[in-house]
Amino acid sequence: MAFTVLVPARLASTRLPDKPLADIGGKPMVVRVAERARLSAASRVVVATDSTQIAQACALHGVETVMTRADHPSGSDRLAEACALLGLDGDATVVNVQGDEPLIDPALIDAVAGRLQQRPHASMSTAAHAIDSPADFANPNVVKVVTDNQGLAMYFSRAPIPWWRDGFVDGIAQLPQPLPLRHIGIYGYRAAFLRLFPTLAQAPLEVTEALEQLRAMWHGHRIAVHVTDAAPGPGAAQHPARQGGLRQSIESRGAAMRTMGWVLVLLAAACTRVGAQVCRGRRVSSRKGRMLSFGP
Repeated sequence: MAFTVLVPARLASTRLPDKPLADIGGKPMVVRVAERARLSAASRVVVATDSTQIAQACALHGVETVMTRADHPSGSDRLAEACALLGLDGDATVVNVQGDEPLIDPALIDAVAGRLQQRPHASMSTAAHAIDSPADFANPNVVKVVTDNQGLAMYFSRAPIPWWRDGFVDGIAQLPQPLPLRHIGIYGYRAAFLRLFPTLAQAPLEVTEALEQLRAMWHGHRIAVHVTDAAPGPGAAQHPARQGGLRQSIESRGAAMRTMGWVLVLLAAACTRVGAQVCRGRRVSSRKGRMLSFGP
């Protein structure tokens, strides 16, 4: 399964200026995102940016970048230019990973790419997971999606859909079965469609809901949806207060890996001291006469 991951990144942000360069566990956020994407099956991971600062930060950590124009109205427009600059074939699969998801699951990236490749009549793919909280279901900041029996999106909305006519008579106290789906903001595209997308006129529903993916559906393009059992980890600090939790999570992972590294070093040293027989799982006597066993 061959595909390319593109990570759009820009410095301008009304909520959090310089967000891609925010320090997350000793590395810029955009670098953390690219490193997670590299753990997927992607054949290539590229950051698409209009900022020389972001490009320089990526270069310091060995992350490939492509420089795009600064006047793009959306991330999709930036990705379309990146596809052209990278010379991607029209049938190539491109996964758009948001630049503020430093804890994104690489398996989710693979699943979104795979879903698009499994649905040749779809132009895009995305992901969703079950909502188990009535409060989340009612929250307009939680985007919902409904699908058909082929796993293709029928509609995305900030409204609570599907509406349980008989169950919501007295308000949203419980949820219908099967559970409603929450949209996860990751997209797969066919490169040809990604280049076409910016040329499509905005759809009235897109403007009403403020959901860009409705433009594709308005113009007759299908979106395949991968439903995952696991909710995604915390997204980026759309607010500075959230960065602390991300730093703590990444630093905790780093500490665990360093601890494991020291354990392996000590085990290797022990093997060297007591001889190759120990490493093969045999019981041998130490210099103090005790028995050591590394194996059944």
